[in-house]
Amino acid sequence: MPLLLTSPPTAEPVTLPDVKAHLRLTISDDDAYLTALITAARRALESRYGLCLMRQAWALFADGWPGDGVFALPLWPVLSVDGLTSFGDDDTPATIDPAHYVLDAASRPARLALRQGRVFAPPGRRINGLKLAFTAGFGADASAVPGEIRQALLATIADWYQNRGDAGGGNLPPVALEAMAAYRNARLA
Repeated sequence: MPLLLTSPPTAEPVTLPDVKAHLRLTISDDDAYLTALITAARRALESRYGLCLMRQAWALFADGWPGDGVFALPLWPVLSVDGLTSFGDDDTPATIDPAHYVLDAASRPARLALRQGRVFAPPGRRINGLKLAFTAGFGADASAVPGEIRQALLATIADWYQNRGDAGGGNLPPVALEAMAAYRNARLA
């Protein structure tokens, strides 16, 4: 199922002054590089752990209705479902009334379930006939991001800053992995 970012975060969970204070830097020579590292570290943690740290909007596409009536949302935490749309064979969108589904945001992965007894016609479009729009993240403000995640970001940025160009770069440092342990999404095979 394709997953597309439709509205990226408008802020980062840590700021340039946060990073410079963590690194004990007073010069501004590397500010642009550090700013790029902030975004790269956020995206690395989000990708590795299936998280959205800051509020951002996504669209999940499916070819048809799930057999069990449940969509698993691959990102966490989910703040809201912004719409469920079925497309006709002429690409005409039909919005599904929110009264016909319920969001389970407490589970990980979060789930959107069709209410009991609701049956819908298959989408007319063979591929990506359904679009589920949702908003995920801890919030729009950096203060909503848990402290251990912010510390993992700072540790990652510091490691990447101090070890730039080294072979095997881009890995998360052990202290960041430890800080993120509670956010691993364990899956049973």
